[in-house]
Amino acid sequence: MATDVVDTDLTDAALYRDGFPHELFTELRRAGAVHRHRPATNLIGENPTPFWSVVRHDAIQQANRDWETFSAVDGPGMAPSSPEQRGYTIVAMDPPDHTRTRRLVSAGFTPRMIGRLEEHIARRTELILDAVEAQAEERGGCDIVRDVAYPLPMHIIADIIGIPDADRAWVFERTDTMLRALDPASGLSAADRRGAEIDLFRYAQELGRAKREHPADDVWTTIIHAAIDDGAGASVSLSELDVDMFFVILAIAGSETTRNAISQGVLALSERPDQLALLRDDPSLMASATEELLRWSSPVLFFGRTTTRDVEIGGVQVAAGDRVVLWYPSGNRDEAAFADPFRFDVRRDPNPHVSFGGGGPHFCLGASLARKEVQVMTAALLGRFDIEIAGPPAWSGSGPVHNVGVSLEHLAVRLVRRRH
Repeated sequence: MATDVVDTDLTDAALYRDGFPHELFTELRRAGAVHRHRPATNLIGENPTPFWSVVRHDAIQQANRDWETFSAVDGPGMAPSSPEQRGYTIVAMDPPDHTRTRRLVSAGFTPRMIGRLEEHIARRTELILDAVEAQAEERGGCDIVRDVAYPLPMHIIADIIGIPDADRAWVFERTDTMLRALDPASGLSAADRRGAEIDLFRYAQELGRAKREHPADDVWTTIIHAAIDDGAGASVSLSELDVDMFFVILAIAGSETTRNAISQGVLALSERPDQLALLRDDPSLMASATEELLRWSSPVLFFGRTTTRDVEIGGVQVAAGDRVVLWYPSGNRDEAAFADPFRFDVRRDPNPHVSFGGGGPHFCLGASLARKEVQVMTAALLGRFDIEIAGPPAWSGSGPVHNVGVSLEHLAVRLVRRRH
């Protein structure tokens, strides 16, 4: 059994059609922490590439924290990026470049700006639920993914960047196209994806120019104009290309991951009335429940790294220059790290999930914002409605062609206003 499992092609999209294949990865963990994978041939636009699969929690943390050995400069994909793209964006950098870029981006997230974003989250949540309630009365239900979980992070990202309301539908549509085009079952082509990517990049350029010429009181203007000391007495700031690339990363990563956590969280709670009752009876559990929703959904499928030197990880010797893939959903179901990991528990403590990475300098820059979005929307949704699942969940399972390759595509529900 172990040999058959280890030989499974983890790049096969069919494995992910109904969500992440947890049973398969449970067998992989039993067979070892790290496994050699034959050259991947199912990756769009990539050359066949062998890699090491890291599937246990402790080994994932080791690789995340040891950035000097497990380098990010070849990009976060399963296969390394092309040479001209090495170190191209914040997710493909190591310190000190990563540290400098992260400090510049973080300059926009001052305590005052964070306070304003929290106000935006609360206001947007109420607007979304008002619209959903009106729609549910008319149609008899709604799609939690498209009508609830998707618009919140997209609008918050638009608030951060300062995208005018009139442009938002256009930007959201192209972001969605970029992601869905990677799923072979979507009906979208590589040309569709490339066209959407070009549109977004050009929009970022135009928006950046407008912010430079006419500064506004928003996060994006602050990031564009931020400057820090490089340690040698010189002032450095983000280039126009840096800002434009960060726009695209934020639009994709910031929307898809939070959407995933909210929608899978609603499904998990709806299927477990006892946990839902605990949460409603004791709202103070929302903080721990949010961590459990993040562990359970594990919205980031994997990150790739390249070893810079020979290293032992999970009892296996890995050579310098090898590609290593860290499977976060597997780490979040590791029996060695979590008691009864396949039990959803809103009171779980401790909960050392690796949904935002396993620590180290690459820990997710937007972790606090994502937590707040998940917590506010989940609390408001459960406080306002009784939720009944109205049909089987539909998954988008493109697999590891990108880092968020498994997500709920649709979840039909019936909503009934609660009587307090």
